Amino acid sequence: PVSLDQPQGVGSCLKATGFLVARSSISGDNFKEADNSHLETQFLDVWEEVMSKPIINIADLNPQPRPAAWAATGAAAERFDARMCPIGAPLGAQKLGYNLTVVPPGKRAYPFHNHRVNEEMFYILQGTGEVRIGDATYPIRPGDIIACPAGGPETAHQIINTGDADLKFLAVSTKLSPEIAEYPDSDKFGVIAEFPTGVDKQPDMFLFVGRENIGLDYWEGE
Repeated sequence: PVSLDQPQGVGSCLKATGFLVARSSISGDNFKEADNSHLETQFLDVWEEVMSKPIINIADLNPQPRPAAWAATGAAAERFDARMCPIGAPLGAQKLGYNLTVVPPGKRAYPFHNHRVNEEMFYILQGTGEVRIGDATYPIRPGDIIACPAGGPETAHQIINTGDADLKFLAVSTKLSPEIAEYPDSDKFGVIAEFPTGVDKQPDMFLFVGRENIGLDYWEGE
């Protein structure tokens, strides 16, 4: 998921090299630095050394845990966890983001949410579980393809690992900005937007999470 829900920390996502391959980007495979308030879209030069073609095998990827700054806390930590690895931007993708996500047994990667702007697709690679879509719940297994178009709460989705082994899937999304996401279970919404990079090569980002009934009048303070 442009996604409000793709945090990731420093760590190698290439098993074969042990190199750090990416800092972050705003996309379906965006990763945010735990100790850096800026988003960086500069992927290390090592990609040019390692990748001689726009292809990578799933087996060569090494998903990393969320950094502490982005990990679920309190009661949420009992239900949410995932390891991830970005794929799209390092391979040169321009209009789609993709990542490899691994969810432990009994966990969910993200809250139940829908996107008003971006569309997502998930391909189940390993493990079993279920996916919530709107008011329905469906069992999922390897080989399943899940479509999650942009829309209202009826398109809200969440993948849950109900099995006894890791649930691994490929996540793909469009990368339109700004984006609005809604979280029906907690009655929240989030707005995220990325602005062009500056001289420091770091894009400016606007991120706000709140509730509709808690806000200010348009003319407040004017």
